[in-house]
Amino acid sequence: MALHVKKGDLVEIIAGDDKGERGKVLRVDPVNRKVVVEGRNRAYRHVRPSRRNPQGGRLQVEQPLDISNVLPVNPKTDRATRVRFITDENGEKKRVALDGTPLDVIRHASK
Repeated sequence: MALHVKKGDLVEIIAGDDKGERGKVLRVDPVNRKVVVEGRNRAYRHVRPSRRNPQGGRLQVEQPLDISNVLPVNPKTDRATRVRFITDENGEKKRVALDGTPLDVIRHASK
């Protein structure tokens, strides 16, 4: 099943503490239906001193959000929009905004 967001998309958060904020999708976890958005939903992780982090202390890391709490931003209207999928005459599946603005083409491995 195709998801309405993918890595690299500019999304707007529509629920939670960061509601109304925008960011770029860093990772998508389709199995757990989670996304990680750059600079949003941050939490502190307490780490011990190690070779990688000799000082130790508190690091801020982005936590995953539920995929239902984000919507891609329509490049034409610069607003969050819902997504639908259409198949064109060439047989390519496309992700488009509700007003018909194309977001991208979904490519499949050739058979």
